[in-house]
Amino acid sequence: MVNGKVRIKNPTGLHLRPAGLFCKTAMQFDSKITIHKKTKSEDVTANAKSVLSVLGACIKSGDEITVVCEGADEEAALEELVQLVEDGLGE
Repeated sequence: MVNGKVRIKNPTGLHLRPAGLFCKTAMQFDSKITIHKKTKSEDVTANAKSVLSVLGACIKSGDEITVVCEGADEEAALEELVQLVEDGLGE
């Protein structure tokens, strides 16, 4: 299992289009991939391969998320997803 922290840079956060791009990218990997976001009052976990789960996490611009990958291609998955977020999720 590997994980990496990354801050959401795009001004609109993970709304439908960037969430869809993130999930589409996550689905290319066999590993189990989850997103974790800590707030003052709760910890939110989302399945990175489910658009509804990612949207339900309400990830906003400036939020720091932890991407957790577990499986045969975990290193490649983590690297690509972190890079995708750092590049602004296509925005």
